Amino acid sequence: MLSNYQHTAAERFMRYVQIDTQSDPSSPSQPSTEKQKDLSRLLVEELKQMGIADAELDEYGYVYATLPATTDKSVPVLCYCSHVDTAPDCSGKDVKPLLHQAWDGSDIVLPDDPSVIISTQQHPYLKERIGDDIITASGKTLLGADDKAGVAIIMDTVNYLLQHSEIKHGTIRILFTPDEEVGRGVAKVDMKKLGAQYGYTLDGGERGHLEGETFSADAVTVVFHGISAHPGYAKGKMVNAIKAASAFVAKLPRQEWNPETTEGYEGFVHPTQIEGTLEKASVSFIVRDFETSKLAEHENRLKALVAETVADFPGITTEFHVTEQYRNMNEILQLHPQVMDFADEAYTRSGLKTVRMNVRGGTDGSRLSFMGLPCPNLFTGEMGIHSKQEYVSVQDMEKAVEVLVHLAQIWEEKGNTEQ
Repeated sequence: MLSNYQHTAAERFMRYVQIDTQSDPSSPSQPSTEKQKDLSRLLVEELKQMGIADAELDEYGYVYATLPATTDKSVPVLCYCSHVDTAPDCSGKDVKPLLHQAWDGSDIVLPDDPSVIISTQQHPYLKERIGDDIITASGKTLLGADDKAGVAIIMDTVNYLLQHSEIKHGTIRILFTPDEEVGRGVAKVDMKKLGAQYGYTLDGGERGHLEGETFSADAVTVVFHGISAHPGYAKGKMVNAIKAASAFVAKLPRQEWNPETTEGYEGFVHPTQIEGTLEKASVSFIVRDFETSKLAEHENRLKALVAETVADFPGITTEFHVTEQYRNMNEILQLHPQVMDFADEAYTRSGLKTVRMNVRGGTDGSRLSFMGLPCPNLFTGEMGIHSKQEYVSVQDMEKAVEVLVHLAQIWEEKGNTEQ
C-alpha cells in the first residue's frame, strides 16, 4: 500500500465514465467522434491543475504530458498510456456509475434493468474481490472501465508522484489515445513528440496479469463479381454474386478455425460482415494468430475455399484483399526483456504474484511496440468489458497505481541497464 496518501482513482473514474466517449468504426475522421475530446480536454485541465504545465490536446485527440524527472541519473524515458474511448458494442451514453462498498459477494442486480445481474457464477474473478468496493453501471449502458480505469490509474499515479517528490524516477510521458476500440488508437501518434523509449499500457484485466503477447492480425476482404440479367430471361446468363458469397461462407468449418471453438494460442478466421447485390458481393474477415507466419496459412486456406466456390459458380470472378492490422508485440518485447522483467519486479514489490498472459486480441501496445516503443500491458481491474455487466474493483485500481509507482522507481534504480 502507498503510505500517507488518499487515492483519487475511484473518484476520478466515476467522473470520467459519465462523459460519453464512444468511438465509431464507420467514421473516417480522426478521432472518429469529436465527443472523445470532451474527456481529453478535462484530462488536460486536471493535469495542468496538478502542475503539469506542458499538458496538451492535439487535433487528432491525443493528450501528451510530461512528469519531470526527480533524479540526476540517466534514465530511459517511460510512457504510461491508456485510451479514452469506449467500445461501440454497447451504449456509453448517460452512464450512471454505482459504488458497491465492501461488496459482500451477493448478486449485484443493476437497478435500471433488473434483468442485468452481475454474479460470481458468471464472473468467477469476482470471488477474489469479495470485500472490495465494486463499481458497476446501472443496467442500461456499459461502464467504461475499458479503459477509463486505466486513465484514472495514470492520473492518480501522476497525482501521487507530484505529492511525493522524494521518490526518485526518470521522466515519464503520459499519453491518452482515442479510437483504440476501433483499431486506430495510435494511428496519428507523433512518436518524436512523445519522445519515450519504453512504455506500458494500462488496459488489462485481473490483478497480477501482465500481458506481453498479442495476436498478429490481418483483415481479409473477398469480393465476388457476378453477371446481371433480367430474371425473366436469365437462364444461361445470370451469375448471382450473392449466392456465390453465401456458398463460400457455408464452406467455412463450424467445429474449428473460428472464435467459437478456439482458445489459448489457437488462431482463427472470423467473418465479420457480408453484403452485396446480384452483381457484386463481399465478405469481410479478421484473421488472427499468435504466430505471424500462420496468417499466410490461414489466408491460403481461405483462397482454396474461394477457388472451390468459383468452380461451383461458372462465370464468377473474385478479388482477394489482405490488409495488415497489427503484429504480436512479443516479437519486439523479446528483444528488450527488461521491460517485462521490471514490470514483474514492480508486481512483486506490490505484493503480487505475476501471471504472464497472452491477449487474444490487440492493444495500443501492439502497434506502439512496432513503432519503436516496446510496450506491454498492465492490469487495471476492468472486467466484463464491452457489456452492461462491466465492473471494476477500486482496490484493483489502487493496486495498479502502486505498481506504476514501483515501476518508475525500478527504472530509476536500474538506470540505463540493458539485458
